[in-house]
Amino acid sequence: MAKAGVFRLGGTIVGTHAFRCYEGELGVRIGFDQSATTDDVDIASFERLSLALADAVEPPLKEVFTELKFEPLPTLESGKIWRWQQSNRQTPVEFLTPSFEEDEGIRDLPALGVNAQSLHFLNYLIADPIRVPFMYRSGVLVQIPRPERFAIHKLIVADRRQDGPDALKAQKDRAQAAFLIAVLSETRPDDLIEAYNTALGSGPVWRKRILASLQCMPATAEILQS
Repeated sequence: MAKAGVFRLGGTIVGTHAFRCYEGELGVRIGFDQSATTDDVDIASFERLSLALADAVEPPLKEVFTELKFEPLPTLESGKIWRWQQSNRQTPVEFLTPSFEEDEGIRDLPALGVNAQSLHFLNYLIADPIRVPFMYRSGVLVQIPRPERFAIHKLIVADRRQDGPDALKAQKDRAQAAFLIAVLSETRPDDLIEAYNTALGSGPVWRKRILASLQCMPATAEILQS
């Protein structure tokens, strides 16, 4: 994907693969409990940026995925493909984009040549991303969210999952948020508080979800509210 231009054209790795990259970015060791095991590769990008770039990946990602033995997964919307899975490893790749509408439907990412599942709150996560090396073979330069935004976004996601089918993942979300917030409070306290206040100021729903997660995390809440 890097060779095809995914990250050059706005693609940002989110989820656990991004979390693992913070070892190098922050100079810390991430234990197994915080990272958990997942092969999911989640790539997010802004729909409007993808439209404005007037550029596209080359070769097309469909060709890249076919070469790597990825197959498109069926969706409810005919002709809309936003998830692929590698047949011999069961590794899924999903494309995401922020939702600025009431619904969280499927959108287009023309620059990447794919469709994407839109999600609320994702715009906060992938705003102003950073470039880091991904430790694969000789190394690949990728794009990930800023660690302080990743941490606060995990508080929101954890509450969204709390009562849903992915409730077990909420524990992982809180663990990753707690770990990063503890580290950032020592190394980048100003960036952390700015990210926290930005999210709180984004609206009552944002505050409700963040504070609901923090009720389960007294030590983390004390760090952020001190």
